[in-house]
Amino acid sequence: MATEIDHEEIIRQLTAKLSEKYSGVDSARIGELVREEVNALAERPVQDYVTVLAERAVKKSLKRSEK
Repeated sequence: MATEIDHEEIIRQLTAKLSEKYSGVDSARIGELVREEVNALAERPVQDYVTVLAERAVKKSLKRSEK
């Protein structure tokens, strides 16, 4: 049985979490990155790891932009 995933809730939670961790980065920018990643993953057949995969991708992107 498939579980319904609330992508908007994932976006809100990840944006808040990452905005706290990366306080030097504009939260709107973090929100954009999170939304892009979650939307890209939303089309995948397995949804169990959307949160983790999106968080890792955004962190990687933010770390690259710090350099």
